[in-house]
Amino acid sequence: MFVNFPPVAAIYRSICPFELAKSQQQRPRAPSLLCNKQPHVPHSWPPSSQQRTTTTTVSSHGLFRLPTTLPPPVLTRGSIPPPPSRRPHPPRAVVDRVRAVLLDTGRGRCRVGGAAGAAGGVARGAVLGAQGEVPGKAEPVGEGEAGEGAHIVVHGGRHQGARQDAHGGDRGRQALQGGHRHGRFMMRLKLPNGVTTSEQTRYLASVIEAYGKDGCADVTTRQNWQIRGVTLPDVPAILDGLNAVGLTSLQSGMDNVRNPVGNPLAGIDPDEIVDTRSYTNLLSYITSNFQGNPTITNLPRKRNVCVIGSHDLYEHPHINDLAYMPAVKDGKFGFNLLVGGFISPKRWEEALPLDAWVPGDDIIPVCKAVLEAYCDLGTRGNRQKTRMMWLIDELGMEVFWSEVEKRMPNGVLERAAPEDLINKKWQRRDYLGVHPQKQEGLSYVGLHVPVGRVQAADMFELARLADEYGSGELRLTVEQNIVIPNVKDEKVEALLAEPLLQKFSPQPSLLLKGLVACTGNQFCGQAIIETKQRALLVTSQVEKLVSVPRAVRMHWTGCPNSCGQVQVADNGFMGCLTKDSAGKIVEAADIFVGGRVGSDSHLAGVYKKSVPCDELAPIVADILVERFGAVRREREENEE
Repeated sequence: MFVNFPPVAAIYRSICPFELAKSQQQRPRAPSLLCNKQPHVPHSWPPSSQQRTTTTTVSSHGLFRLPTTLPPPVLTRGSIPPPPSRRPHPPRAVVDRVRAVLLDTGRGRCRVGGAAGAAGGVARGAVLGAQGEVPGKAEPVGEGEAGEGAHIVVHGGRHQGARQDAHGGDRGRQALQGGHRHGRFMMRLKLPNGVTTSEQTRYLASVIEAYGKDGCADVTTRQNWQIRGVTLPDVPAILDGLNAVGLTSLQSGMDNVRNPVGNPLAGIDPDEIVDTRSYTNLLSYITSNFQGNPTITNLPRKRNVCVIGSHDLYEHPHINDLAYMPAVKDGKFGFNLLVGGFISPKRWEEALPLDAWVPGDDIIPVCKAVLEAYCDLGTRGNRQKTRMMWLIDELGMEVFWSEVEKRMPNGVLERAAPEDLINKKWQRRDYLGVHPQKQEGLSYVGLHVPVGRVQAADMFELARLADEYGSGELRLTVEQNIVIPNVKDEKVEALLAEPLLQKFSPQPSLLLKGLVACTGNQFCGQAIIETKQRALLVTSQVEKLVSVPRAVRMHWTGCPNSCGQVQVADNGFMGCLTKDSAGKIVEAADIFVGGRVGSDSHLAGVYKKSVPCDELAPIVADILVERFGAVRREREENEE
């Protein structure tokens, strides 16, 4: 039986922190539901009208009854602009097609036994909403994810529901009691292929502007926006506003399929293989078709997916759980599949060939089949060993292939095409600066956003530039930069003269253009060190010591979770703590060297551990001289 709960806003209004604290003391803890390889219990979807109105469920760990009457709504704080009354929906043809593929087989994953746990997590998450993922210890104090706990009402599941029920209250209390931004939260969106509009950008700017110095936004390493400074009373209004401009945050975090990544130059690149936008948009409907998808919420861990559209491999397929590599078989266009790429604190691995090919029309069925195999067979014990590669290691690739084949709609999965369409000798191009499009008379302009951080005023200006010089569109990249497409050639000079381009330069220095940094401990409770300002500071110090002949990609991450993806960088810096020469504990970093992207991709290894941040610059300069052909400044001056 599928259990559908009242809307998020209704649950939010029905519970106050004081009642929540009382309920946490009285309600017995649920037993562990994280056992391995339990067979799934099918249920029908969509639910019947009788099921939709059910508000009570019984599980193995007791009764959870939602209130039948609601108190008056809580007045919101802040000055969030009211959303427009219209609410856009995906095209009906697309929704019907995806629903038919995903939901008509009866392979439901949201078990009744886990629904009560999910509901308990919702009740806590809707009010407190904090989330962390450091296994084996108490969750850190700091910024949570606004809206994520609330959305579990739509995409609960046995594993997430139980975990949120067991830990959500503790996370919330910690977030409210202390941390870097008391009572402030981050909201992550779904933005397939990194494509956003000026209207959406203005709305997000208006949200963070209302929070003053506490509000800002980040471009992430998955072509996505994260907005910061959000207060929980404002979340329902913000969610309505997101819907009104065609955005959503449903299933954007925790153990879900994360933002689908594609070519940032899709549709405008003269050398592209395929326009990835249509494929990433279809993949986004798997989880975020403005309604959520309960059938794929019981994943053992998060899952990253990308569609490759160019020889440059801007999408970093080697670190995605599922990557679609364009390939032709028997004269028909489709994709070879890579599986299992991931980065985690204890292990990082490159994706491996699945030896499978699907026609371009079948990207959703095979994605669903891989998800089901992972969901049915993946372990749910140690969080450090729950990514899909661990399952592939356990089964072997051939057995995993057969498990995916069993779950294909017709029970058939074709073997891979002999070769994909990627040119292995291709030199990766720089998209920053001005470049001609495939459309005659148009250019795209790539802007460098230092460490991905933008303020409300920046976002308003970006929206204006997109309207005035382009087509009202912006593209986000996994290197935390922004591309303005469809600029008429006669307008390029005027665009380059805009004041904002002094800050977001199309021609940054060789060390700055490859600089990436995660959020750091300014906002993230899991980060050990501050990253964004530190990255800029160390880079400026290194630039005073050496000059480099080419761009060097340097990535910073505040903790071993590696949201900054230090393993793919030429030089990476992972935050830690150490003692300096005086015996004082200070911020430090483990240095990684040797990561590569592109057809000869390689994940970096540790070069030196626990270097105090204040001592990094000369060591980095030495690495650049030894391995990247850098020249010391004093030598340049002497030669001159």
